[in-house]
Amino acid sequence: MRPFVLITSLLLSASLSNAAQASDIGVVGLFPGKAVLVIDGSSPKTYSVGSKVTDDVKLVEANGSSATLEVKGKRQVIGIGEYVSRSMPGATSSVTLKVNPQGHFVADAQINGAMMTMLVDTGATMIALPASDAARMGVNYKQGRMITVNTANGPAPAYMVKLNTVKIGDIEMNQVDALVQESGLPFALLGMSFLNRTEMRREGEMMVLTKRF
Repeated sequence: MRPFVLITSLLLSASLSNAAQASDIGVVGLFPGKAVLVIDGSSPKTYSVGSKVTDDVKLVEANGSSATLEVKGKRQVIGIGEYVSRSMPGATSSVTLKVNPQGHFVADAQINGAMMTMLVDTGATMIALPASDAARMGVNYKQGRMITVNTANGPAPAYMVKLNTVKIGDIEMNQVDALVQESGLPFALLGMSFLNRTEMRREGEMMVLTKRF
């Protein structure tokens, strides 16, 4: 069995604080088939897949990297240090991201329904995807407009596309501009075509994204 994954005490404290303030469900630990959740700032509790977390929330999937919660009939995928809101419809959507050991913020995202991890990069003008990931998500990137980008290994072809949906936590956006590179991009970047539609707030080792439009 995969070892239990738990965030640091500092991150756990921040997560508990955020959950208490926002009436949210936060993930503080994960392992296959189970998730450790914080409900409205209460003590962490372990839930098995299939169990009801609250009257309107159910844990439907859990693995070593994310948990899938069904909130009022809508599924949301979140990682450790992130949370989902149980606010009434119309409330502002937000997600909390954690910093990784290298000092970068990462996000567990769904692009066109497919899961992937992205590195937050405010210096990137738009979302950037390796071609292999784009193909896995069903993005026919070669129908996009071809341009040339500079990489560490020199100029490389890239394609401008629109992603049908990009979802991180309970923030979901449609028709988001992205760039697909066939070489020179080892991992996906969450760039400003997504981030500029959110309010970004840094809180120590956490970053809170709040959807603006």
